[in-house]
Amino acid sequence: MDSYPAIEDHGLIGDLQTAALVTCDGTVDWFCAPRFDSPSIFAALLDKEKGGYFQIAPHDVRYVTKQLYLPGTPILITRFISADGVAEVMDFMPVTGERVTDAHRLVRLITMVRGSMRFRVECRPRFNYARDEHQLERHHSGYVFRSRSATLTFNPVDPVRRLISEQGDIHLEGGDLVAYGTLNEGDTGGVVLETGGTEPRIFPPEEIQGMFEWTQDYWRRWLERSRYTGRWREMVERSAITLKLMTYAPTGAMIAAPTAALPELVGGTRNWDYRYTWVRDTSFSVHALLGLGFTEEVSRYMNWLDERIREAGDHQDPLKIMYRVDGSSDLHEEVLDHLEGYRGSRPVRIGNGAADQLQLDIHGEALYAMHLADEQGIRVSHQVWKSTVRLVDWLCHNWDQPDAGIWESRHHPRNYTFGRVMSWVALDRAIRLATRTGRPGDMACWTEQRNRIYDQVMARGYNRDRGTFVQAYDEAVLDAALLAMPAVGFVTPSDPLWQSTLQAIERELVSDSLVHRYDPVHSPDGLPGHEGTFNMCTFWYVEALARAGRLDDARLTFEKMFTFSNHLGLYAEEIAATGEQIGNYPQAFSHLSLINSALTLNDLLDSEADARRRR
Repeated sequence: MDSYPAIEDHGLIGDLQTAALVTCDGTVDWFCAPRFDSPSIFAALLDKEKGGYFQIAPHDVRYVTKQLYLPGTPILITRFISADGVAEVMDFMPVTGERVTDAHRLVRLITMVRGSMRFRVECRPRFNYARDEHQLERHHSGYVFRSRSATLTFNPVDPVRRLISEQGDIHLEGGDLVAYGTLNEGDTGGVVLETGGTEPRIFPPEEIQGMFEWTQDYWRRWLERSRYTGRWREMVERSAITLKLMTYAPTGAMIAAPTAALPELVGGTRNWDYRYTWVRDTSFSVHALLGLGFTEEVSRYMNWLDERIREAGDHQDPLKIMYRVDGSSDLHEEVLDHLEGYRGSRPVRIGNGAADQLQLDIHGEALYAMHLADEQGIRVSHQVWKSTVRLVDWLCHNWDQPDAGIWESRHHPRNYTFGRVMSWVALDRAIRLATRTGRPGDMACWTEQRNRIYDQVMARGYNRDRGTFVQAYDEAVLDAALLAMPAVGFVTPSDPLWQSTLQAIERELVSDSLVHRYDPVHSPDGLPGHEGTFNMCTFWYVEALARAGRLDDARLTFEKMFTFSNHLGLYAEEIAATGEQIGNYPQAFSHLSLINSALTLNDLLDSEADARRRR
């Protein structure tokens, strides 16, 4: 690779246990296996020289590229257009299912649409984050890249001669494979990469066609379950597919993003590993998935969350903020000093040291999800309810203490207003659940503490000198997380206290409709440097505007956000001042908050239209 592609110049493919990123020039520059959080096989995204990649692209030809998804699927098509011809590379990963496996396939097919073109195929894996040496073994029917930690099998698609000729056009370069082949109009070729230690073989065209049709049908059948018929259907459905791609099928857990160490500021140090399941993120996804009608996905996630609640409740501990997809919680953070980072953005971190922080708000998100699921008939067992009671009892005695907050500050703990608001949500939803289902709980204590939190937030979380709710008690800093207050029912959108807060956030944190989390200059978070605007916060702003009755402003802001998605409708975590996407990519919170905003705004616009018709 000669340079780093823009973060947004990637498409995502996956098989519901792991995923890969493919650039606009046909390069797989990020792929971990056998799980999302496994060591990388290709990681040129984090070091173009050392990380490893797999490219299929025209050789010695001037071309432009276009990329799109096959409608209703995550099957990616990269088109190469030149004066000599037009070719398409199709990338997909057949869905592996709910059984844990080390065997994963990445299928790459080339079709020459018109003219002719010579292609270069480069496969340069770098196992275990480019820390393990490997050997390349040549077999009669293909190749095997073998390291001490993993193997990767390179399987040609028949007819082999069309892409990889045996007449001197294959070069083995120090454990890497470089091949050349010419395709003429109507020709096809391809490669299937497999993990899991299989023997190489030549794949017949009919088997490849079967994998393609099965993958296409799986995704289209899945998407047909969506009951969303409102405005912005294309963006909503692409976001739903993206969330599904980031869900680990064996457990139902959703990762925050499939990447690690992509910077929140190019050249900066805010480079985190997001390949884990945050209780906060996935709990908020419950509203989005239920709104679209994906109750099976919600049920699977709630089973995973129930186990985490049982673990915490049975030990009378708080929930951890994040876990691995299998529910384990060892997320030791380390720095990969041998990698230069995306465009020189060091350090490159894997693991996540924030995993052991106390963040009180996650209990609110967890009970919020449990309450929503219960309303749709997805109810917890007796044993899980007993553990939930113990967890809520723990919160009753521990909510009034400093914590690290929703933004995972690595500075000193503080009394964050949002943490208190979500603690109120946890107690409020626990009370509603117990009342609706007739299950036992210390209702007197829960009600007393819920009311105490409410009174405290109104007394200390609202800064009367500024006339706004603030990030933390006894401070004057604003926080975009407060935009969620009306959505969770803590304040009504018409409350003057909230209206003044919304106006202050617009003045200080909103820039051309994009929203910053907070001002790190006035609210030190223990890290150097600045960051971009947060897509999640912008979508929260859309919801807040809509609930406040400012539907025209909400719709304009929402549709402006579409201009910041990439060519495939994908969003990273943030938008830089230059308008490019930064941070880990694609980010689940960006896409689930897009769906929630679309659901809320669409319903309110429909209600307004109905009201106009009745007048």
